[in-house]
Amino acid sequence: MHAALHSLHKPAPSQRLLRVSPGQCAVCRSWATQAVCTGCLNRYASSTQRCWTCGLRIPGDRAAQPEPRCGQCLHTPPPLDRCIAALDYAFPWDGLLQRYKFNQALELRRALSDRLAEALAVARPEIPDLLLPVPLAPERLRERGYNQSLELAAALARQYPLQCEPSLLLRVRHGSPQAQLEVKARAAHVRHAFALEPARAASLRGRSVAVLDDVMTSGETLFEIARVLRQAGASHIQAWVLARTPQPGTDQP
Repeated sequence: MHAALHSLHKPAPSQRLLRVSPGQCAVCRSWATQAVCTGCLNRYASSTQRCWTCGLRIPGDRAAQPEPRCGQCLHTPPPLDRCIAALDYAFPWDGLLQRYKFNQALELRRALSDRLAEALAVARPEIPDLLLPVPLAPERLRERGYNQSLELAAALARQYPLQCEPSLLLRVRHGSPQAQLEVKARAAHVRHAFALEPARAASLRGRSVAVLDDVMTSGETLFEIARVLRQAGASHIQAWVLARTPQPGTDQP
């Protein structure tokens, strides 16, 4: 059994210097020493109980439910052993993530990766053997200039003792973004869209894996990746996501 993630390494001197340099909060525009000020973090990034296997926010006492699951996961368990989501994909994180992904706002990377690091410190998941960022299709990578999930994974790998493998998981079929599709069409859209590097697929047998993505909408992308990893013999599969799209009609905290 692997140890659990529970503490971060201290930031490098250059990182500490950046954190105390004054600037404007990306949310409220007040002067702050970090990209998102402490007041906005307290207001919009509070920890909440989430489903153990799909990351949706659910009500209840966390202490009373050590492995809480939503009704859908109880009825139809997803192919994940665990899912950890840091935030709801809602104000202000939806706007910040859009800027980070599509407007090359890499100055937000630290503020975003810190939210996921804090969620992992609270959740204390099993340390995976491998951390795999969800890959972009080559066309999408050329458009953006970088893979936002890889940037987050690399930041976490520098903080934790994690082995980030950006080239093991491949996207072999390109299509429209999942957010543009109806929920029922998303599973079919990502079916057979992912594969493993053929020369290295056998190295997954018996190993634990965490797959990192920036946003989890319906979950179908991560579920399809989990199936590919399971077929290759991975023993334990987690999804680590920065933001989880809430269920329609869910009141925001």
